Amino acid sequence: MTASPVLSLSGVSKRFGAVQALTDVDLEIRPGEVTALVGDNGAGKSTLVKTIAGVHPIDSGQISWKGDPVRINRPHDAQELGIATVYQDLALCDNLDVVANLYLGNEIRSRGVLDPVTMERRARDLLDTLSIRIPSVRIPVASLSGGQRQVVAIARALIGSPEVVILDEPTAALGVEQTAQVLDLVERLRERGLGVILISHNMADVQAVADRVAVLRLGRNNGVFPVATTSGEKIIAAITGAADNAVARRRRRTVPAPTTPEEADSTSQDSTPEEAS
Repeated sequence: MTASPVLSLSGVSKRFGAVQALTDVDLEIRPGEVTALVGDNGAGKSTLVKTIAGVHPIDSGQISWKGDPVRINRPHDAQELGIATVYQDLALCDNLDVVANLYLGNEIRSRGVLDPVTMERRARDLLDTLSIRIPSVRIPVASLSGGQRQVVAIARALIGSPEVVILDEPTAALGVEQTAQVLDLVERLRERGLGVILISHNMADVQAVADRVAVLRLGRNNGVFPVATTSGEKIIAAITGAADNAVARRRRRTVPAPTTPEEADSTSQDSTPEEAS
């Protein structure tokens, strides 16, 4: 039985001046599933994620949390609901150690004084639970590899016990071993019952960990595909708009409209599925 969506977007639109960034976008995020959000540059992925994260309030449409309509006007609203976002720049402090980065802004205090012992213990427990391997929780983040920095940023997002985690290009610029480490962590987030939104340009990564792929093209939905039964070529075609090219448009424009039922039937038989749509 498919779980009910923890987060759903219906008819979401967003405009920046004369630029229509999103138009009537729908999206559903279910617990225990990884939904990959893919699209070409300028497709609207970053804008959509920022509307969910509260950076850009939507102009129209509806966002629902566990079936109830909500308004997300600022990042704090998203965090209170249980939405955590890990952006591509990670926003880690290189001069601070792992514990300090994990609890930055959420420090644990005892009688008004920082409690470093409790923070270190909980940091170790969290990293062990996620099977994250780093030399020590007390070394500066600057000394960690790219993959280790990425998993620390993801672990920090889990401090508040979110139910939805958004990962913006988590494997960008990582090596093979580091990418594998991050993808392993994404799978562990799914096993913990979290709804994961994964933004990626790497189809191999998407097919390795995602359950569904939601494609955006020119700010609109262009299909949602189950990874298990969909070829990579079909997803790429949806991303690039291969079925909607200049030649197909020209043919549709130049073919005369049928004047009899017999001609209409013949035209529908000769057309391809892409042309018919």
